[in-house]
Amino acid sequence: ERYKIEAKNGELKNAHGFGRAIAYGINNMEMQAAIALFTVNVKRILKLAQL
Repeated sequence: ERYKIEAKNGELKNAHGFGRAIAYGINNMEMQAAIALFTVNVKRILKLAQL
């Protein structure tokens, strides 16, 4: 089961910049995480909808 989660984490880290913070502070990292997760979820929804 772990490989499924690791693939998603790897996509976040490598393709969406989640491996390194863009700006200082916990609030900025939380915003970066929210945007990255939103992007990945939108990509998955579009893939499931075949658009």
